[in-house]
Amino acid sequence: MTPFVAEIVGTFLLILLGCGVNANVSLKGTFGSQSGWIVITTGWAFAVYTGVVVAGPYSGAHMNPAVTIGLALSGEFSIYDVPNYIIAQFIGAMLGAFFVWLIHKDHFDATEDGNSKRAVFCNAPAIPNILTNLLTEIVGTFVLVFAVLYFTDATMMKDNSIIGLGSLGALPVALIVWGIGLSLGGTTGYAINPARDLGPRIVHALLPIKNKGSNGWGYSWIPVIGPILGAAVAAFLSIWLQ
Repeated sequence: MTPFVAEIVGTFLLILLGCGVNANVSLKGTFGSQSGWIVITTGWAFAVYTGVVVAGPYSGAHMNPAVTIGLALSGEFSIYDVPNYIIAQFIGAMLGAFFVWLIHKDHFDATEDGNSKRAVFCNAPAIPNILTNLLTEIVGTFVLVFAVLYFTDATMMKDNSIIGLGSLGALPVALIVWGIGLSLGGTTGYAINPARDLGPRIVHALLPIKNKGSNGWGYSWIPVIGPILGAAVAAFLSIWLQ
């Protein structure tokens, strides 16, 4: 398990479970159909947890180009490794989205509304407004990356040695993503991750989905640029505060 493979696998699991909960809620005829925002935000939090548990020991489980860029800008990650991580994240995201479609194909066929089908893969604003939609993605990603930069390991008080938490060490980032979704995610769907939105959006465009409607390319730049800007702000603020 190299870091490149770990980022593919971790991001695959993130999108498989994350877009999977979108499908469960948005598509017609599933047992979770129309179960609501709490289910979606909780599903995405558990998706993050699962990806981090698997990829964390090998790559640090960025699973997000914005996190990779933010860590690099803050000096916590080698700038030379950024392209490989981002490529791996997009591969994993697209594979995850493809398998979500494959698993839910019968329900895609049973769903008439094209917007509901697209919502499985990528984000759209509740109220379209370029400035506020962009600001939402900037602020949400700022919270994620800024918090990640302040993660600490559990240590022994006497000799300061690190205590391993095992898989529980993946829990904090899942809780942060859950909190972002509950508090800030209702306006844009909180992509806070360029690969999470753009990778599945490309898959949506390529797949032979019946009556799938628009791919939403006019909005697609916001979940890419917004998270990168938010990560940069978080990185520079953390440097300044030091």
